[in-house]
Amino acid sequence: MKTEAIRFYQTGNKEVLKFEEIDLPEPKENEVLISQKFIGVNFIDTYYRSGLYPVPLPSGLGTEASGVIEKVGSQVAHLKVGDRVTYAQGPLGAYAKKRVIAADKVILLPDDISLEAAAALTLKGLTVSYLFEDVHQLQSGDTILFHAAAGGVGLIACQWARHLGVKLIGTVSSETKARLIQEMGAYAAINYTREKISQRVLDITHHKKVSVVYDSVGADTWEESLNSLSPKGLMVSFGNTTGPVRNVDLGILAQKGGLFVTRPMLAHYVDTPEKLQARGSQLFKLVKEGVITPHIDSIFKLKDAALAHQELLERSRVGAILLEV
Repeated sequence: MKTEAIRFYQTGNKEVLKFEEIDLPEPKENEVLISQKFIGVNFIDTYYRSGLYPVPLPSGLGTEASGVIEKVGSQVAHLKVGDRVTYAQGPLGAYAKKRVIAADKVILLPDDISLEAAAALTLKGLTVSYLFEDVHQLQSGDTILFHAAAGGVGLIACQWARHLGVKLIGTVSSETKARLIQEMGAYAAINYTREKISQRVLDITHHKKVSVVYDSVGADTWEESLNSLSPKGLMVSFGNTTGPVRNVDLGILAQKGGLFVTRPMLAHYVDTPEKLQARGSQLFKLVKEGVITPHIDSIFKLKDAALAHQELLERSRVGAILLEV
């Protein structure tokens, strides 16, 4: 069986991505074959492509997609041909027209959730879910700082925070993005191109600072994130868009008030099929209730994945970027 997919044979910039025909195996007894419709483009994809996260080469790319099941393995009982599904975990290879994947990595979609919305929401929504409920269980009245608040994860976080009664202060790069995140539920916005983040946090919180910082930016915001935390606050570093944080001096955590730091990943918390289904059901229930609305910025054809990566890294867009098969 053949399909078309994005592959890369060496790490580097977007030009290393190749659109080509590949062999696809028949699904094994506990696998399904998905005819994919939409694919989520995420910053972690650029980490694999650039070599920040090393993988054996050549390799596929992508971890998130939605589509319709075309075949099921002999031991798969909870899914059938024709089911609409989504997934956000598993081996790289989502940038493809068809995909064979383990059935226990797949989430069955409710009838009123579109395939387009699912591809924009699954990984990002599951990320916000584990950040807000597992890494640290937020409570109504908490005040937090969330970097890159106008991105795909950030816009979901703004809406989820409003639902929880949490005051989310979001960092953005423009006044347009500042207005958007406040419309989506942010308590306040900080334009980091014009304002010093930690000073604005002091102003907004009346010098109380925040209890948790969620930082997907990495190297460029590390110090300002620590400076924004109240004593015994929690720094959650969950991404590296400006490069990884290196040479951490643990003594700084003591100097700034006995701070806590964690570097979590989705797989640390959504690590069983039961947890995956529960988190997926929770996410799509919030969508059905109108608590969370997907914000899709742009959709590219699969063969134009390199252009999608360019748009993602320029950070001029807001919300999710998708590939369409």
